[in-house]
Amino acid sequence: MDWDNLRFFLEVARTGTLVAAARRLGVDHTTVARRLRALEKQTGATLFTREAGGHRLTEAGQALLPGAQAMEQAARQIAPAAPAAGDGPSGVVRLGATEGFGTAMLAPELARLTVRHPGLTLDLLALPRLLHLSRREADIVISLERPQRETVVVTRLADYALHLYGERQYLARRPLVQRREDLSHHAFVSYVDDLLFTRELQFLGALHQPARFALRIVAQVEAVRAGAGLAVLPAFLADHDPTLARVLPQEGRFIRTFWMSMPAELRHEPAMQAVWNLLREAVAGMKVRLLPE
Repeated sequence: MDWDNLRFFLEVARTGTLVAAARRLGVDHTTVARRLRALEKQTGATLFTREAGGHRLTEAGQALLPGAQAMEQAARQIAPAAPAAGDGPSGVVRLGATEGFGTAMLAPELARLTVRHPGLTLDLLALPRLLHLSRREADIVISLERPQRETVVVTRLADYALHLYGERQYLARRPLVQRREDLSHHAFVSYVDDLLFTRELQFLGALHQPARFALRIVAQVEAVRAGAGLAVLPAFLADHDPTLARVLPQEGRFIRTFWMSMPAELRHEPAMQAVWNLLREAVAGMKVRLLPE
C-alpha cells in the first residue's frame, strides 16, 4: 500500500477537511482529494463520508486508521537523524481544549512556546465541544472528563473553580440574593441542553432549578456582562472582570477538573513531549487563578 497516500488519509482523518489537511501538508486541496481517490481505489472501499462539517471516517476508514497510524510511527522511527544541535522540536501539534480555558489561559503560553521553538506549529482548537483522539481530531486534548480508553496517556492537569456571577448594575436593580430561595427572583443564562458536550457543565440543578432561562447560549460570559441574568462561570474568566460580582460565594461554588490526554503511540515524539511538558508547567503556575480563595 502506498505510504504517501496513507499520509494524506491520516491528515484528513485528523483535520476533518481537505483544506485543513492540505494546509498541514503544504499542498493544494485538489492534491489531497486525488490522493484519497487513489487510496480508495487501492483499498476498494469508501474511506470518508462528506458531511456539512467536513469529512468523517466510514467503517472502512476506521478499520484502516490503526494500521496507517502504525506505519506513520514506524516511518518516524526510521527517519533521518535529528536536526543539528541547538534546533528544538519541530512539526505540527494540534491541541484541543475547552473554549474559555483555551482562549484565555492557554493561547498566551502556546505563543511563548512557538517563540522558544520556531520549528513548532501549534493548532489550538478552543471549541465548545469534545474533541476525539480516536478520530485524530487533535493530538493532545484537554477535557473535563477523564478518558477511559487504555490506548491514551492521561494526566490530571488541574482543578478549577466556578462561581455564580451577575453583572453589578443588574444585581443593584434586582432583589438582593442572600440565600438560595432568593434566586427565584432572577433570570438565568445557561447552556443549550442538546449542545452540552459534557455532564460536568451541569451546575444549576445542584443550586437552584430555574423556572425559565432568559438565554441559553454558548457565549455566557458576554450575556452576563450585558445584564441578561446570572450564570455559573469559571473564576479564571469572571474574577478578572470588574463588571461582574459573585453571588452566594459559598453555596454557588463548584470545582471541576481538567484532564490532558494524548495517544500512547505519540508520547515519545519530541514535538508532543515539548507541548505536553510546557502545558503541565504552565498550568501548574496558574493555580492561584484557577483556584482562587
